[in-house]
Amino acid sequence: MSGPNMGMPLLPSTEDEEDSFGDAEYAAINSMLDQINTCLDHLEEQNDHLHARLQELLESNRQTRLEFQQQLGEDLTDDEDDDDDEYYYDAYEAIYEDDAGP
Repeated sequence: MSGPNMGMPLLPSTEDEEDSFGDAEYAAINSMLDQINTCLDHLEEQNDHLHARLQELLESNRQTRLEFQQQLGEDLTDDEDDDDDEYYYDAYEAIYEDDAGP
């Protein structure tokens, strides 16, 4: 039989059976719950630390990307005229060399 009883038959309980679950069992359960709580607190601290480190890394990457884009933009504006002229001149030569043929 399956279900909440896990195949165990239900027996009528008496007050004596309830007393059999004594202070030692409650103390053991309480100790286990304290250990679980301590582990969960430790995990939460580690999670908070990792979250803070990831936020720092993300901000660092954003800053590096912005600096790179600014530097790239400055390089493009400084050399933009020369590079564009060379590019178009080379493309122009290539087109007309192909058209000239052998």
